[in-house]
Amino acid sequence: MIGPDIAGIAEKLGAAAATATAIPQLAAETGLDVDAAYAVQAALVQRRVDAGERLVGLKMGLTSRAKMAQVGVDEVIWGRLTDSMRIPDGGAVEVYAFIHPRVEPEVAFLLDRLPEPGEPVGDFATAVRAVAPAIELIDSRYADFRFSLPDVVADNTSAAAFVIGPWSPVPSGLDNLGVLLEVDGRVAQVGSTAAILGDPRRALDEGIRLAGRHGVRLESGWVFLAGAATAAVPLRPGAHVRAVVEKLGTASLRASS
Repeated sequence: MIGPDIAGIAEKLGAAAATATAIPQLAAETGLDVDAAYAVQAALVQRRVDAGERLVGLKMGLTSRAKMAQVGVDEVIWGRLTDSMRIPDGGAVEVYAFIHPRVEPEVAFLLDRLPEPGEPVGDFATAVRAVAPAIELIDSRYADFRFSLPDVVADNTSAAAFVIGPWSPVPSGLDNLGVLLEVDGRVAQVGSTAAILGDPRRALDEGIRLAGRHGVRLESGWVFLAGAATAAVPLRPGAHVRAVVEKLGTASLRASS
């Protein structure tokens, strides 16, 4: 039995992102399962690396019940980050470079060393150099932002761009910090870091475990986005977005008009 065309699916997704053109879901038509979808993701990101981009970290997806409900899937997933996805804190992003961009508040870690899978949370501070508030901009390449689990995995978990606020030492607790997402000075979402698998540090452990299944090991100096603390909101032209995380500070971006 011939399996899915990994390279062909990656090419379609890459073209959709490059042209900001939505495409139909692919998994049902191509017989893509989750394992094959991660192979597509790897091929998709390798295309970017071959074009000159550099891997700088990993991100988690669907780590909150709000996000699972919002997109209609029910399994934690992970994706890859490249240097071209990073937007300076307070920087501008061209909305029309995306299909249907959405933003969400996150917690970011800066890895000091590679944690071992299952490493006790108590040893977390020795593995993580710093922590920061962050914003992830997600943009599914599928029409109507609708997809199955294999679809979104293949699409690099809708990764599009990210902003990281000022780095700071890891506080003693990260499990129940208040989170706000503000758009044009008004609160659009309210949440807690507890929505990220109960504690963002658990997201790191989960990310190490899940990526390891596919032969991917996190590296010292990489960024790790732990997952969204609230549901995502659409990014409109001209909007100013700010994520506020208790004890950690703020991160922001501006959308072009």
